Amino acid sequence: MAIVWPVQRRLQQHLPGLVAVLATLLVTLAVAGSVLSTVVWGLGHVGQWVFANLPRFQSVYEQGTDWLEGHGFVMAGLFADTFDVRWMLRIIQDISGRLNTLASFLIITFVYVLLGLLEVDVLRRQVERLKRTDIAAYLVVATADSARKLQVYMLVRTLMSIATGLVVWAFTLVAGLELATAWGAIAFAMNYIPFIGPFVATLLPTLFAVVQSGSWELAALVFICLNVIQFLTGSYLEPRIAGKALAVSPFMVLLAVFLWSYLWGLPGAFIGVPILIVALTFCAHSTTCRWVADLMSGQPPPEPEAAPLA
Repeated sequence: MAIVWPVQRRLQQHLPGLVAVLATLLVTLAVAGSVLSTVVWGLGHVGQWVFANLPRFQSVYEQGTDWLEGHGFVMAGLFADTFDVRWMLRIIQDISGRLNTLASFLIITFVYVLLGLLEVDVLRRQVERLKRTDIAAYLVVATADSARKLQVYMLVRTLMSIATGLVVWAFTLVAGLELATAWGAIAFAMNYIPFIGPFVATLLPTLFAVVQSGSWELAALVFICLNVIQFLTGSYLEPRIAGKALAVSPFMVLLAVFLWSYLWGLPGAFIGVPILIVALTFCAHSTTCRWVADLMSGQPPPEPEAAPLA
């Protein structure tokens, strides 16, 4: 709601309130649906490729187990009789099914967003009329700052996702991998989920590079280059574009992603970092909890000023 509120505010200058809310909701639904359909489309093409190349997967698996057994890893033989390459297809189908479940979650979310957008102005006036003016000022300022940070977060994340998707598409195309467009689409959409998304977007093309070419050297090259791309966009460019406004400890980001994904699955992995940003913003505006925001900001403490020379 904090992210789409600026759109509604601009529309309200030219349209009636309810019409502006509905238009904002339609725009938001179209954007979210486009991102979701992009990753579903990419995984669908990957699943079709898996089904059409099942013998290749079986051959690569047998070569891998032979290599392990030749180096003393006899446990590999225990899995050879039960391995079925259709497992990969079922995994991809399961991921696609979870994404379809996410679509229903988004519908429920949009209902709450609709109700929230209708009451934004009313709620603000109610907060401003609180008898405790200090609490009212705290809520207004912290909420506005949280909304600003969430807007910056989503803008930067979107720009970095687009850049990552384009670079991954170009690299896989130059490397001669099939499904280059699908890999770019998956990298774009999965980059919205910190850590887990880039890991999936890196691992899948690497595995498919082994199957397609039969060369472990090419797979290693793909793995290294994709990790370099993810590092440059996620760990180098993004912090410099976002600046100190979104300074959060990487450990806390990882903890938030895994905690909320454990509680709510894929939707939780997506909203874990925004929840963390809002919580730390409210702590930063509180005199009693500011130390929590400082502790989890991931920023080094300011160096003490040097004493003037006598």
